[in-house]
Amino acid sequence: QVQLVESGGGLAQPGGSLRLSCAAAGGIFNIFAMGWYRQAPGKQRELVAAISSGGTTNYSDSVKGRFTISRDNAKRTLYLQMNSLKPEDTAVYYCNAGTYGGGTYYPTFWGQGTQVTVSS
Repeated sequence: QVQLVESGGGLAQPGGSLRLSCAAAGGIFNIFAMGWYRQAPGKQRELVAAISSGGTTNYSDSVKGRFTISRDNAKRTLYLQMNSLKPEDTAVYYCNAGTYGGGTYYPTFWGQGTQVTVSS
């Protein structure tokens, strides 16, 4: 089992930045692919970004060029740097751990989520 705890959410102004962190306990962190999903009110949960165990990254078109996913295996921590935030980035952001198969990321373990609100 892998336990994931997100932090760093909050309120940001449009054009501002936030950095999310996800601390992992249990399991062998560096063998997992990791990712961030988000869910806005009334919308389906969507993949924001994922990173393989080797560091290869993948982003949704809506955040490409604005968000950066990274991982520190020694600290067992996943990050999401969010720049140039837009009101439509408002959502609950979920950290997850999983695997890649055929180029697709499959999350298995989930954190509890952290709220990000972008508003002036």
